[in-house]
Amino acid sequence: MSGNNNIDKMLKSSLSHLEQKLIGEMQSGFCWRGKLSSSALSTAVAMFALSKVDSRKYSGKINKAASWLLENVNQDGGWGDTPESPSNISTTLLAWSALSLVEKEEPYAKLIERVEQYIKKTTGSLEPADISRTVLGHYGKDRTFSVPILTMCTLAGRLGDDGSEWNYVIQLPFEMSVLPRSFFRLIGLPVVSYALPALIAMGMLRHRKAKGNPLMRIIRNMVAGRSLEVLKSTLPSSGGFLEAVPLTGFVTMSLVAAGCKDESIIGACSGFLEKSFREDGSCPIDTDLATWLTSLSVKALGIESLGAEKSEAITKWLMAQQYRTVHPYTGAAPGGWAWTDLPGGVPDADDTSGALIALKLLNPSCDRQSISAGIGWILDLQNSDGGIPTFCKGWGKLPFDRSCPEITAHALEAFSRWRKEVDDSLGRRMDASMVRGLEYLRSSQKADGSWKPLWFGNQFATNRENPTYGTSRVLMGLNVLQDPEYKTKTEFMIKNAVAWLLNAQNQDHGWGGDKGLQSSIEETALAVNALGGLQERTPEIDEAVMKGAARLLEFTDNSDMPPASPIGLYFSMLWYSERLYPLIFTVSALKVIKGTSK
Repeated sequence: MSGNNNIDKMLKSSLSHLEQKLIGEMQSGFCWRGKLSSSALSTAVAMFALSKVDSRKYSGKINKAASWLLENVNQDGGWGDTPESPSNISTTLLAWSALSLVEKEEPYAKLIERVEQYIKKTTGSLEPADISRTVLGHYGKDRTFSVPILTMCTLAGRLGDDGSEWNYVIQLPFEMSVLPRSFFRLIGLPVVSYALPALIAMGMLRHRKAKGNPLMRIIRNMVAGRSLEVLKSTLPSSGGFLEAVPLTGFVTMSLVAAGCKDESIIGACSGFLEKSFREDGSCPIDTDLATWLTSLSVKALGIESLGAEKSEAITKWLMAQQYRTVHPYTGAAPGGWAWTDLPGGVPDADDTSGALIALKLLNPSCDRQSISAGIGWILDLQNSDGGIPTFCKGWGKLPFDRSCPEITAHALEAFSRWRKEVDDSLGRRMDASMVRGLEYLRSSQKADGSWKPLWFGNQFATNRENPTYGTSRVLMGLNVLQDPEYKTKTEFMIKNAVAWLLNAQNQDHGWGGDKGLQSSIEETALAVNALGGLQERTPEIDEAVMKGAARLLEFTDNSDMPPASPIGLYFSMLWYSERLYPLIFTVSALKVIKGTSK
């Protein structure tokens, strides 16, 4: 690739520095754990849940969490999902509810006044009907998060205390949890696949607190015990469902309020929540993304930078994270990888693809049975539309259970890298799957050439989407497809995607989440990576890449990385930032430019 000699020298120097910095972030010699942003939502849910378990025992955690919320409230009286995020009504309602524990104390009384002003501006009033209408309207048919929010508001007394407050909380059909998992995709549950514990806990609580259809009350009373056993069967040894503070907190407060005294559940969950608090009183949304970050770091660095000893250690660690049995939570078959090595993880397509790619780079001759199992796991997940969902095939039509472009492209990349290494039978399945996957990508590409991702966004973009991330990630996947037979299927998609990225480059030569949005290091690195990795480049593309690379150098300036941007979307549209994303994405982009990644 052509470029100014000075920039080339700066790229080489910066890359060397950043590579060593990324290697220095490795923990225990075989993985990267990173650090997720603190979350006002998680902090509020955790402190409130622990207050329901034992307010005296956990008073220290509760008071420190309240102080953190006070210190991190936005100027408008609300909270966002990260300290850098604009306020939103969901997080603010939960923080408002949590602060009911301390609102009579100074200085919280004045804070509550500010918070309530924000809520009034957003919902119209503090009336329960207006709050409920706003929350339900925001999430639509998906009850995964709307019911937990309204449940916590109700438990905090924010929706009244005259006996009618539970009318504002929709009854979740927890009785469905006793049915075989194969039925879930047929009956259309109002929550996504990963929210089964919340479905059970909050459904049971509302059933106990509100009046309802007499016949349904009889049925629910009959299956309540079995439903609780189902919930218990999904509880990981860490006590954290999905290693997620919000989900675990919602389940805990609901079970306690419903009268559950099963210490094997309540004790484990409260123990997880207690350990999740940081020194400053805050909690992240999840413990870590260790497997995901490790796979990304391996791909960014390559075996040349890691060396044989580290590569072998990482290989052993990644292989050990593959699930060998049916997962008790989602019923997922063996063969997949989760985002973390911790007990609360759940196998998903994106992390399975990431692990397969990393293992191919680390050790192309590693255990074929394990690799075939991972590939087969993704193949079995493919939806009828040709796309790859996150957790479960055809679970439902709710957003976080549907096929998505960036995960589909990631799977196609994994298939392409391993295609020549597998037996003929599996290879034929992969070929057929790739054709269907490419057709899905063609149909999901927008008219302007972009793709919209599911698990990443931009807080300042229209509909909070991030077409830069989606388009870059899909293009990275397509860049790896070397077989000539795929060229006719991909060239039109690639041409339009490249045109969109070139058009979206800002005047400062960086990229934001969409055209015209402020450039960030993460989004600039992704776009540079995607364009720099094209098999065929024009002078216009080369110029855009080199200018983008120069912008990356300005971001890094051979020193500490700038703060991470909250571009990640966690369950139920919760924003997060990950401290290592800027470093990993930048190293990956610069390696592609220098032609040193494989």
